[in-house]
Amino acid sequence: MINRIVVVVILIPLAIILIALSVANRSTVSFTIDPFNPGNPALSYNAPLFVWLFAALMLGLVIGSLATWYNQGRYRKAARQRRLEAEMLRKEARRASAETGSTPNLPSLH
Repeated sequence: MINRIVVVVILIPLAIILIALSVANRSTVSFTIDPFNPGNPALSYNAPLFVWLFAALMLGLVIGSLATWYNQGRYRKAARQRRLEAEMLRKEARRASAETGSTPNLPSLH
């Protein structure tokens, strides 16, 4: 149900806006990498404006995703260490219970 609401309320209007933006910005725009010689054809690329806008949007999404992934690395590392410690404790409890002959009451990881 939530997925339908997201599609209807957010994605469909967003798609309509992006299509309208693409149709309205079809004129060719030059993107120049050399700021000192803007007329240099080797370092200038021509494409419709909406292509540059979508490329900037995609680049921003990728950079933002990488920054989020990098910043959350310490939390992933801590979770990984807790899982390893829990597994070591379970193995130790199983070994100790095997020596005493009792069965341990341990929760599973899965």
